[in-house]
Amino acid sequence: MILGLLLAGSVAGCDREKAGGGQAQQGQANVSAGQATGAAKFDYMIDRSHRGTAAPTATFTGPDDAPVTLADFRGRPLLVNLWATWCAPCVAEMPTLDALAAARGEAMTVVAVAQDLQGAEVVDPWFRKARLKALQPYLDPENGLLDAANSALPTSIYYDAEGREIWRVVGAIDWQGDEAKALLAEGIR
Repeated sequence: MILGLLLAGSVAGCDREKAGGGQAQQGQANVSAGQATGAAKFDYMIDRSHRGTAAPTATFTGPDDAPVTLADFRGRPLLVNLWATWCAPCVAEMPTLDALAAARGEAMTVVAVAQDLQGAEVVDPWFRKARLKALQPYLDPENGLLDAANSALPTSIYYDAEGREIWRVVGAIDWQGDEAKALLAEGIR
């Protein structure tokens, strides 16, 4: 278990934001056209040790500023991506996650939940600059979901329609790649 957590941290590359630092400022959102072309290198590990665990009950904020929980998304498979604007691997995978959300909109829900301590102050400008087509800015500045996952950034957790974990990816993955497609097929019944 401890070895797994150490490996997860070394694969993901991002830990937690330090208060008052490490954050991309408004004019410095970590978005570049090169990342969308596949130039980014993705490092990740697949963790199935939490399979069957119920989704956490932590509350976070939706794009409409209303409180939301993962239970609000039950009824179809749910992919939750925990990320931050200051986390380079998080930002690198975001275009592929957005493409996945656009392509699978009817079959599953994809939610990217920012763990930035400053919340909308930094996440909203990042979203405007990134020009994502399908993802919306969900916010968790209290890091409730990250604490429940006990993981590093980025972490993506796939839940079945009843809200039970199937697997998680710790680190950045190309959501358009063959391995991601095979993983996502595990949640379809």
